[in-house]
Amino acid sequence: MAKEINTQELGEKIVEVLKSIYDPEIPVDIYELGLIYDVFVNAEYEVKILMTLTTPNCPVAESLPKEVEDKVKSMDIVKDCEVEITFDPPWTHDLMSEEAKLELGML
Repeated sequence: MAKEINTQELGEKIVEVLKSIYDPEIPVDIYELGLIYDVFVNAEYEVKILMTLTTPNCPVAESLPKEVEDKVKSMDIVKDCEVEITFDPPWTHDLMSEEAKLELGML
């Protein structure tokens, strides 16, 4: 039986997974880009991720959410993962971390 971990720990592990997924057009991971608005984990280890894309007609609008879902679902302890895309609020450069802005020469 897998060792019980609390939902906060699992949330942190999910963030690590999210940091391994990169926007194909920008050399920065989707977490640092500010594309992840929220990660919800319930007691049954079911995950819901609220995320956005840089633009509504983003070329990876189909594949990026699927990659997020698949990578999170591949974690042993996660029972299920659902990714919801929202454009409210719309993504802006202000959502990027300092690290991302530095990487992109915006600081």
